[in-house]
Amino acid sequence: MEEIAPSPTAKAATRRKAASKKPAATPSKKSASPAKRTTAANTTKASDVEVAGIPLTHPERVLWEEQGLTKQELAEFYASIADWLLPHLVKRPLTLIRCPSGAQKKCFVQRHSWAGMNPAIHRTMVPDTPGELEVLTVSDIQGVIALVQSGVLELHVWGATLADLERPDRLIFDLDPGEGVEWRQVIEGAFSIRERLKALGLVSFVKTTGGKGLHVVVPLKPKAPWKEALAFTRSMAEAMAKDEPDRYTTKSVKNERQGRIFIDYLRNNREASAVAPYSTRSRPGASVATPIAWEELTPDLKPNGFTVKNLGERLAALRQDPWAEIAKVDQVLPEAKRSKRTSQKKGA
Repeated sequence: MEEIAPSPTAKAATRRKAASKKPAATPSKKSASPAKRTTAANTTKASDVEVAGIPLTHPERVLWEEQGLTKQELAEFYASIADWLLPHLVKRPLTLIRCPSGAQKKCFVQRHSWAGMNPAIHRTMVPDTPGELEVLTVSDIQGVIALVQSGVLELHVWGATLADLERPDRLIFDLDPGEGVEWRQVIEGAFSIRERLKALGLVSFVKTTGGKGLHVVVPLKPKAPWKEALAFTRSMAEAMAKDEPDRYTTKSVKNERQGRIFIDYLRNNREASAVAPYSTRSRPGASVATPIAWEELTPDLKPNGFTVKNLGERLAALRQDPWAEIAKVDQVLPEAKRSKRTSQKKGA
């Protein structure tokens, strides 16, 4: 479930024509106050339960057994953090992890529409080679609640928006620790990437993934195509692995990752995706992928410490959004160094 890059067979099977639906603008006002329950829990009929105007069937269904967390509680959680979640979610193609019977039961990846899908979840056809490719998006909190109704426990997003799918506006370095790697080492790896980016004049942000690792995120103006974005992230990851081979690797096979951190740069492909900020994870504990400030990234911070139960308190206590500036950063990838042959030809 960790690797959710698209398969060629699934991609080919879903190319067909249809009408597009464009998402609306996202709200700007932030709020961390929990949403009020729309009904008296456990005493109402399923048909009477609505969150953000979306009816929920089986609202009492437990999704995380250890916490006793229900479908209704998950829907209300997302409704309460809508203004934090939506800016990172709307207008981006989604890859979904659906667990209709809860996190401890069978889960599966969903990238395309399904029978009976709520119209608040938008189906859009986008250009592809060859033909067209179907993608799913949401434009508001109603779309998110509709996903919850369909058993979605994880929201993963592309690094580009519908406005320009061929040029990413966010790059991701995914630090995934192998067996025997301490949390302190993962933190050091994130700071190392930050410093390398800073040396190139690039600002970066960081978030917990709700698991054992971290994501270092680089916002960009969408100018460089995916090919250049992948080449850039690959060269940086390989440089780190070359400089400190005992600490980092760019190979995903398990025996290569023992005692080392896998720097996954392959998420910087057109149809690859990464867990969205403020998405829950289908793991024990109901953890949430959470943006943090670099100053917060210390060994005292637990990698999966933010959950559905406590995230509201965190957001209410924040003086400012740690990612407040991410959409305002004006930067592009540095130009790749030209080869001598190219330079000579240009001079001739």
